[in-house]
Amino acid sequence: MRRAIYPGSFDPVTFGHLDVIGRALRLFDEVVVAAAPSEVKQPLFSIDERLELIRASLPDEPRLKVKKLDGLLVDFVKAEAAQVVVRGVRAVSDFEFEFQMALMNRRLAPEVETIFLMPKEDYSYLSSRIVKEVARLGGDISGVVPEPVMQALRRKFRRGGAKE
Repeated sequence: MRRAIYPGSFDPVTFGHLDVIGRALRLFDEVVVAAAPSEVKQPLFSIDERLELIRASLPDEPRLKVKKLDGLLVDFVKAEAAQVVVRGVRAVSDFEFEFQMALMNRRLAPEVETIFLMPKEDYSYLSSRIVKEVARLGGDISGVVPEPVMQALRRKFRRGGAKE
């Protein structure tokens, strides 16, 4: 079985992420979406909220799993008996960081490959950070995030409950 891991913070999951997941499902027998906690990014959603939003945003697909990623990615890949890490790349600016991470992962686990998938052009500008900022300021985020995410963002940023 060809199993791939698609890691990320997914804070929150967007249509760009879902597009990459769909592309990965066409290439692999199974895809594990691995949401990682991140102290650096100071997430808006807790890890449990992010896992639930990912699950709620994806159609029933038996070849897709959603799990929490703790520790080193290469250790998670090995524990999941996967062979490949999938990374979404929107622009050249993404590639430099992703390339460095792929090389470090290769050094740590030479048997694990990394592939880069580009989302549909309609989502190439999209990032979770931009989505959160637009939502925080009351802008229209329909068409860039699934309905469960749109509702969760509205709850987070409703009057008096906005996070700065």
